Amino acid sequence: MSRFSVRLKELRAEAGLRQCELAQSLNVDQRTVSNWEKGVREPNIDTIIKIAKYFETSTDYLLGVID
Repeated sequence: MSRFSVRLKELRAEAGLRQCELAQSLNVDQRTVSNWEKGVREPNIDTIIKIAKYFETSTDYLLGVID
C-alpha cells in the first residue's frame, strides 16, 4: 500500500467522512476513492492538489514526502 493510500484513508476517517461523501466532494465515483485507498490506482496531479486543499494539508504530506 502506498503512503498516499494510507494517508488518504486516515484523513477521510479523521474527518468522519464516508467514501461516497468524499467522492461527491471531489466529483469522482465512490469506486475511485476506494481504489485510491486500496492502492490500486492513484489520482492525477490535479486531483492530488484538490484533495490536499480539501483536507487543508500539503501535497508533500499526501504523497509521503514529509511527515
